[in-house]
Amino acid sequence: MSMDDVYELMARSQELPYGEARTVLIEDALRRAEAAGDDVLAFHVRVRLTDAYRYGGEPVKAFATFSRTLADHDRDPARFDETHSLLWQMKAVVSSLTSFPEIPLDRAYAVLDDMERRYKAAGHSLQAVYHYRNVVARHIGDDSAHEWFVKWRAAERDELSDCEGCDPTGMARHLVEAGRHEEAFEIAAPVLSARLSCNEQPQSIQTALLPVYLRMGRLEEAAAAHRRAYRVHRARLADLGDIAEHLEFCAITGNGARGLEILQRHIGWLDRAPSAHADMEFSAAAALLLGAVEAAGHGAATVRRPAAGDRPAADVPVPGLRAELADRATKLAARFDARNGTSHQGDKVRATLGAEPVVDFLPLAPHHRRPAPAPAPRVPSADDSAPAGDLASVDDLGELLDVVERRRADGDLPGMLAAFRRFDAVAETTEPTPFQKARRLDGRGVELAVEGDGQGAARCWEEASRLYAELGEETRRHRALGRLGAMRVDLGDEGGLEQVLASAEHLTAHPGEDGDATAALLRLATAQLGLDRPAEALAALERVDTGDAPDRAGELWFLRGQALLRTGDADGAVAALRRSADAARASGEPETVASPGLLLARTLARREAGPDEEVFALLDEVLAVLPPSPMRAVAHCDRGLALLAADRPADAVADLAEAIAAWTAEGMREQAVHLRVDLAAAYLAAGRHLEAAETAEEAVPGLDGDPARRCRLILAHAQKEMGEEDAAATFADLAEDAAKDGRHDAVAHFLEEAGGVLTALDRDAQAAARFAEAAEANEKAGDPYGVVRTRRRAAMCLLWSGDADEAVAVMDTARAALAGLPPDNEPARVWETALVSYDQARVLAQLGRLPEAAAHASAAADGFTTLDETDAAEEATRLHNDLKASLG
Repeated sequence: MSMDDVYELMARSQELPYGEARTVLIEDALRRAEAAGDDVLAFHVRVRLTDAYRYGGEPVKAFATFSRTLADHDRDPARFDETHSLLWQMKAVVSSLTSFPEIPLDRAYAVLDDMERRYKAAGHSLQAVYHYRNVVARHIGDDSAHEWFVKWRAAERDELSDCEGCDPTGMARHLVEAGRHEEAFEIAAPVLSARLSCNEQPQSIQTALLPVYLRMGRLEEAAAAHRRAYRVHRARLADLGDIAEHLEFCAITGNGARGLEILQRHIGWLDRAPSAHADMEFSAAAALLLGAVEAAGHGAATVRRPAAGDRPAADVPVPGLRAELADRATKLAARFDARNGTSHQGDKVRATLGAEPVVDFLPLAPHHRRPAPAPAPRVPSADDSAPAGDLASVDDLGELLDVVERRRADGDLPGMLAAFRRFDAVAETTEPTPFQKARRLDGRGVELAVEGDGQGAARCWEEASRLYAELGEETRRHRALGRLGAMRVDLGDEGGLEQVLASAEHLTAHPGEDGDATAALLRLATAQLGLDRPAEALAALERVDTGDAPDRAGELWFLRGQALLRTGDADGAVAALRRSADAARASGEPETVASPGLLLARTLARREAGPDEEVFALLDEVLAVLPPSPMRAVAHCDRGLALLAADRPADAVADLAEAIAAWTAEGMREQAVHLRVDLAAAYLAAGRHLEAAETAEEAVPGLDGDPARRCRLILAHAQKEMGEEDAAATFADLAEDAAKDGRHDAVAHFLEEAGGVLTALDRDAQAAARFAEAAEANEKAGDPYGVVRTRRRAAMCLLWSGDADEAVAVMDTARAALAGLPPDNEPARVWETALVSYDQARVLAQLGRLPEAAAHASAAADGFTTLDETDAAEEATRLHNDLKASLG
């Protein structure tokens, strides 16, 4: 058995995150080392395997490997010498021993005593020993926890103390359990801005501070800590206990939907929980969350629970799963308490199950909150019409119907409805005339239309028009007929157009009163636009006598602007919409500027030059007058998209978030989902990568086709900027999609991005494979520059992964590909050749082929110098001089 196999497996394992895949490689390496009879190598592999078990979510297995390595070390310290690693691992062993109720507590105390003896013998501070005595005392609820805490804080730190992030995290947890939240924050605060490289930080301290932030009223910081910490925890089985804290956080902050999403993602982990303690914590927090969901009225929801053992996959109702998990947590706590001789773990579980909300709702992102309040209603001025007065004394049905029509004409909807209510009350004792019945039925149609009952309104107008016909009221009949036809068109019945047309023809020929003809023609133009007949709409508008109803000029120009847009006359439309907006401003009813202002802004924003200051001024004006409504959401959406198009992404975020919040509140889910993609793009461009990633992840499940691909691309770049390994997989998925469409250039680009991500994470062997695949895609795409570049990058990754021989071979293929570069771009050819020469020199130098390496370094320096690339030329020259010096 070759020892090279063991070293190769260990090297490959270092490229993987802690988890099953990494553990399997190290276990294989251990088997090979043992089979080869190399006890020392097996010892060192076993030490690494202890860490793999611990961080990979299998701490119970770490007991055996740690015991074996410690025994080997004690038997022959000079031969099995990893003293520091073993002393460090003792801390985790103590903590893990408390997490399994079947392990006697005496074992933990014995390890603590042994740990103290070894630390003293090696001359180390007892700071870490005091820390873990505190951990055990807190676990059982012993009063000595405070004494150990005081010693822990007072003792001097050394190289065996937990890192600068984990040590304050442990102290903060002690203080939180003691209810000393301000002190916990003071200890943790300096660490929050520090750059921490520990495997458990900064997510652990962010999670520990969740209750601190909430109790101190630092709600925005609580939301940010939850989002940032959970994003790391969610990929780690070993962090199931930490994930429980995030479930509880969601339950007590009104984030039931988010909590259900987390529970759904991790419920299957309970079947392979890293410890009984983590199982207990997760079950209790999940039961609390499910109880909150049930209390919010969503008890009919289900959670998909994956199959495990003899249990099939099933959609489990929330109430049943809540009861099961609460019982599970309670029974596990009882086992711990029986082992510990205290009620502490049971008390903690009961406290979790009974936790009360801290806030009704804590938005976790700007677009999660409820929409911002609209501007306050306009206060009537002295110039406004005087109120109509109390209707309680009016008993004349005809007079009440006249009041209805006056108030409707004035746009006083509440006043109109009040007059209708009074009419109905009087009609209970006074029989209306047939004419009054027809008028009331006509008005009832208006009421139903306002309420959104189009079918009901149409039925009323149809009956009213029939009654008017019987009474010989032709003008009123054609008014009702016009309303009926317009409603039918709105409901998708093209036959209604004939009624609108008949109404317009009659009322233009026989206007009953001022404005009848104009109203009928505007209604006809609106119906024609509804049927996408802009030319016919324009023809109807041309027939309007502007002197008939001057107060409707704004509406006239607005309809004309819409029709011109439909015909492709953008300039004419802009002019018409400007006149409409001017008429609205002059009307004394500023809120009427919203429709023309919004459409004008949208039209101007679509011009080739993009949004300008007029666009933003219009949208500001519109938002200043609109009440909460879908139109207000559209205005925020348009302003956000305009700001994004104007390369002002940071400014765009607030408007896009407001639009999403409004649409979500209105139940307009599809619009909200699609706009999340633009919000994610704004976050990304503004450098807010976490928000970009989370917003994109929210949107992806509701998308398909091109929007889904765009969203995943935003997600990939956000993950890349945050240094997340998932970025490589997301780019690879995008490459796979592009391959299905035969877009080889896109395949090459995405695979190269994936390789770059893996390179930055020191996953060099995996990166080399991605670059090699990218090179093949570049060949298919006919991109010779891409072929050279990705082959060269693949070779360098092979070198960094320890496979220098293969790196030489791949670099030779990169040099061969230089022959395929186009001859008409000499600077590009020289640049690529110089890069290949420089990197080839580095590869050959690693193999000790110094004369060849020196020649390539010299060629690289010459090439960079030819292009006046001073920095690159100096770097290549330094490499050449170093190689010459090595050659003597």
